[in-house]
Amino acid sequence: MAVPVVTDIGTAYTYIAAAIAMAGGLIATGIAQSGIGAAGMGVVAEKPERTGTVLFFLVIPETLFIFGFVVSLIMLLQILKPA
Repeated sequence: MAVPVVTDIGTAYTYIAAAIAMAGGLIATGIAQSGIGAAGMGVVAEKPERTGTVLFFLVIPETLFIFGFVVSLIMLLQILKPA
């Protein structure tokens, strides 16, 4: 499959916007999980039976990554749609 060549500035901006949407979701997920992970380790150290709850709260920020992925996919599919 050949890589599409960007010939207009609007297409280039859409590629950049899709990359920013993906990066924003990944950065936000990392920031959210860092705080939750640090607090969760303290909880698990004191009460090991709370491990399942901590894992549940650690997984919730992954939705930010999924939202960024979906937004960037929508942008890219709009570009790659046949004319």
